[in-house]
Amino acid sequence: MRRILLKLSGEALAGEKHHGFDEPTVTVVAKQVKQLVDSGVQVGIVIGGGNFWRGRTSETIDRTKADQIGMLATVMNCIYVSEIFRSVGMMTAVLTPFECGSMTKLYSKDRANKYFGHNMVVFFAGGTGHPYFSTDTATVLRAIEIEADGIYLAKAIDGVYDSDPKSNPNAKKYDEVSIHEVIEKRLAVVDLTASVMCMENKMPMYVFGLNEENSIVNAVNNKFNGTKVTVS
Repeated sequence: MRRILLKLSGEALAGEKHHGFDEPTVTVVAKQVKQLVDSGVQVGIVIGGGNFWRGRTSETIDRTKADQIGMLATVMNCIYVSEIFRSVGMMTAVLTPFECGSMTKLYSKDRANKYFGHNMVVFFAGGTGHPYFSTDTATVLRAIEIEADGIYLAKAIDGVYDSDPKSNPNAKKYDEVSIHEVIEKRLAVVDLTASVMCMENKMPMYVFGLNEENSIVNAVNNKFNGTKVTVS
């Protein structure tokens, strides 16, 4: 892999607390990403905001405002994780689709490519910058724009199942599944908008459990126990 887009779950980064940050968990992630960067892989990262906020957290406020709060949650996550990455020896940049003062830089493909060329890990924060679009959609959009070789989805669950394994002990896990089947069966990989974008732009996805030992490095090196979502 020359360039990848890594999607990290906000809840997964919160560890056992399920809210806020768990620094040991984030440090483990940082050390794995450093291995990839040191081997020559260019890494872009999107982080969800579920460890702080989800649009469904409140049933009383306007959906647009709720989504804007979620966008800011992802900015906080990216700034925090970026600093942990720096503490283990990487150079980073945080890009947003809207101005955040001096805290981030405004996103453009040219700027992202410039940072990749300087061996930096690039964080894509703030989603798409628009309400009604999830971080799943932002992940696929950025992966397509930066011409990533694939999307790596590090989740609390270790792959794609035909039903929810938390409620169905007999749920079947896929080793490989086509994006067409994901869309047809509404499998919970990414949301429908993101799935269709992957299909139309032939962007493969690799779904794996973040909590498995060395999971990110293994996934990128095709030594993982997760699910490959094919697009051919």
